[in-house]
Amino acid sequence: MIRLVDALLVAAITLGCAAAGLLLGAGAFSALRRRSLSTLVTVAGVVAQLTVAAAVAVAAAVMFFNGHDVVVALVVVVLSLITGAGIAALLGRRVGQAGCDLAVAAATVGDGFQPPPRQPPTAELAAVADSLTVADRRLVEARERERMLEESRRQLVAWISHDLRTPLAGLRAMAEALEDGVVADPATVTRYHAQIRAEVDQLNDLVSDLFELSRVQGSLRLKPRRVGLPDLVEEALHSVDPLAREKGVRLAGRAVPAVPVHVDPVELGRALRNLLTNAVRHTPADGSVEVVAAVNGGTASLEVTDGCGGIPPEELPHVFDVAFRGQSSRPHHEGAAGLGLAIAQGIVQAHDGQISVSNDGPGCRFVIQIPLGVS
Repeated sequence: MIRLVDALLVAAITLGCAAAGLLLGAGAFSALRRRSLSTLVTVAGVVAQLTVAAAVAVAAAVMFFNGHDVVVALVVVVLSLITGAGIAALLGRRVGQAGCDLAVAAATVGDGFQPPPRQPPTAELAAVADSLTVADRRLVEARERERMLEESRRQLVAWISHDLRTPLAGLRAMAEALEDGVVADPATVTRYHAQIRAEVDQLNDLVSDLFELSRVQGSLRLKPRRVGLPDLVEEALHSVDPLAREKGVRLAGRAVPAVPVHVDPVELGRALRNLLTNAVRHTPADGSVEVVAAVNGGTASLEVTDGCGGIPPEELPHVFDVAFRGQSSRPHHEGAAGLGLAIAQGIVQAHDGQISVSNDGPGCRFVIQIPLGVS
């Protein structure tokens, strides 16, 4: 059994060699700090083996081992040093190659991402590779959203320019006719004045829609209070009734009695009016538009059905996009910039609700769902 004094001596020798190895490793890393990872890993392995070899050699010399034991110990240490250096070099090469693969993959993030061709040799590098994959997906999605927003903005500018140009051209023509005296008979003058007023109202509605859209997409602040669903339905129907009478469209409404919801009645009423106005505009004369309010569990729903003839399936996902106008069965109303449904969606989302559309029978069904407990 080794004596305590010898054990302490061996421990002191080992600690001294370890301290020297630590200093040697720190100096080597400082000198090689810009070298490859494989070089650093190899150096780390060699320094560790040299530390062990030095500790064994010093211990053998101090403990006065016989010559045979010293030779055996040195042979074992040298062979271990060579083996350890080889393993360190192999590990360093694999880790360095994995780092290069990750660097190449990182350069393609968001632009045709190519994952590393080989499985990373360590859990940390594998986690980096997974993070690059997630970052690539998020960046691609963000770019797609940005592209869609930019496309939507361009379409909005184009539609607004068209919807401004048309009434402005009419206003200019009528104003010039009145100013030059081309139109003089009282009946025509009266008709021109009425038409000018209608065009101004149309422009005013367009500006109002733009203002509402900016509020909805910016900082819409709700003022919620308890209100009954029948009251919301009645007020919306009363507001849209003149337009429905003008077009010859029948309006109908049903609501469960005395069911209060905690919402902003002004904003949610605007969203419901937008849906009803959109439905009336796209429903032919003698058609009908109906709104139904109900409560299912903890959700209040407002459903608006019309007789527009339906929406092509490929257009359904884009109905609530800013400035969207279908190309087939739903001809756009002159002067309507396609903002009403986008405004309705923004208001519903501000209430933590959802809005959807589907084809139903001879027309479409728009559904607003609002949690009863929205605060």
